[in-house]
Amino acid sequence: MSLDADLLTDRRRLKRRLSLWRLLAIVAVLGVIGLAAGGGARIGMEATAGRAHVARLAISGTIGEARRELQVLERARRDDNVRALILAIDSPGGTMAGGEALHAAIARFAETKPVVATMGGVAASAGYMIAMPAQRVLARESTLTGSIGVLLQSMNVSDLLERFGIRPEVIASGPFKDQPSPFRPLTAEGRASLERLIADLHSQFVHIVAAGRHMEEAQVRELADGRVFSGREAVGLGLVDAIGGEREARAWLAAERGVPESLPLRTIETRGRAERFFADASGWMMKTLFSEWLGVDVPRALWQPFP
Repeated sequence: MSLDADLLTDRRRLKRRLSLWRLLAIVAVLGVIGLAAGGGARIGMEATAGRAHVARLAISGTIGEARRELQVLERARRDDNVRALILAIDSPGGTMAGGEALHAAIARFAETKPVVATMGGVAASAGYMIAMPAQRVLARESTLTGSIGVLLQSMNVSDLLERFGIRPEVIASGPFKDQPSPFRPLTAEGRASLERLIADLHSQFVHIVAAGRHMEEAQVRELADGRVFSGREAVGLGLVDAIGGEREARAWLAAERGVPESLPLRTIETRGRAERFFADASGWMMKTLFSEWLGVDVPRALWQPFP
C-alpha cells in the first residue's frame, strides 16, 4: 500500500510539472503570435467587410470612455454594406460623459440608417440613455430599465481620523476645490454648489429622454427620480416601445424600414483578433492551471468570461 501511495504521489507531481512547462511553452508561443499580430489594431474591420448586412453592437458592463465603440460605430456609419444597426444593451449605467458620447455616436448613425435597441437583463441610467437615438426600443418583460437620474457619492471619515489622532492638512485654491472631501463634512455652500451641478446634469438627461421618446420634459421629470422599472412597466410608461428581442428587431426593420430579414447579422467586434485570441487563451490557461496543476475545478463563467 505504501509503495502504491508513493507511486501515485510521484505521478501527480510529474503531471503538475508537465502542466507547468506546457503552460510556459504556450505563453512563449502566444507572445510570438502577439508580436506578429500587431496587437489587433484592425478593430472591427472583419465585422464590417463584405456584402450587405445588419450590424450588431453589444454594449455591456459599466459605460465609460468607450473609445473603441465610438470608432467602430463611425466605421459602420460610413460603410455602405451596413444597412441597419441592432444595439444590444446589457448595462447598469456608467458615467454621464461616457453615456453622452455613445449617445451622440449612435444618434449620428441613426441620422442615415435605422437603429433598433434591444435591452437585455438591465439597461439603466446611462445604459438607458444610449438607447434614446434608436427608432425602436425593445426590452424583455423582466428587463430592469429607467433609473433616469444622476448620482454623486462621497464619504466623510473625519470622525474616524480624529479618533486616531489624524489631522489632514489641505491647501486648496478656493473654498469649493476640496468639496466633497473625505476629510471634512460638506459646508452649506459646498452642498449648494454640488446640488446645482447635479441639477444641471439631471436636466440634460431629462432632455435626452424627452427628445428620444418624443415626450414632454415635464412628463419625463415625473419618472426621472431614479426609479427602476421592469420592461413591462416601461412599455406602459412610454419609455420603451415594445417587448421583444433581436427576432422582433429584425421583423420591425423589415416591415418598417425595408431591411430584409434575409440579410446576415454580423456582430461588430470591438476587440482585435489578437486581443480576442489572448483573452480566450488566457482563460484556457487559467482553467488548465487550476484544474490540472492545482486540482481545483473552475466554473466556466470564470475562465471564459467573453462570448
